[in-house]
Amino acid sequence: MNTETLAHPASTIDAGTIWEIDPTHSTVGFSIRHLMIASVHGHFDGFRGEIRFNGDRPAQVDAQIDAATIDTGISKRDDHLRSADFFDVVRYPTIAFHSTSIQQINSGGRNRWLVDGDLTMHGVTRTVELTVEQTSPANQADISIIAFHATASLNRKDFGMAFNLPVEGGGIVVGDEVKITLDIQAQRAPVERR
Repeated sequence: MNTETLAHPASTIDAGTIWEIDPTHSTVGFSIRHLMIASVHGHFDGFRGEIRFNGDRPAQVDAQIDAATIDTGISKRDDHLRSADFFDVVRYPTIAFHSTSIQQINSGGRNRWLVDGDLTMHGVTRTVELTVEQTSPANQADISIIAFHATASLNRKDFGMAFNLPVEGGGIVVGDEVKITLDIQAQRAPVERR
């Protein structure tokens, strides 16, 4: 993640400021157990979103991911993940997140939040909780970029993705829990959008 331009903590951000997620300097990643002994890691290349601040705290987060841009580094596996067995990107091309509640965590002066929201994936909407920390440090004169690290976990079966295969001798090929890791940079939106 590029942190060449840093920002004040949230408390210095003007009320009503909108920050646009910069996909060039952000990562939407995930991992899932494979054969119950190792993890497969991947990411999505296509996504967009915005973070709206109200006073000294984030008040709204909206993001969309192009499901077809999934990338685990192996094209055959990625094609399978795009198929009806998993994301079914032809029928459900977009993964969307809309926050419903943002609560600040008291954590020794660091800017941290619990962000609850509706995640829609594979045509199913479920509530997901993100733990978010602002990673851009304070004491910068110009506020042009802010950065966040966020984590969450979800069960893929909750979203109707139950495909699996048994392994000879016991066990299954793909785990159910998906761990989400986000490293996000966002830029102040143009004046006409604030």
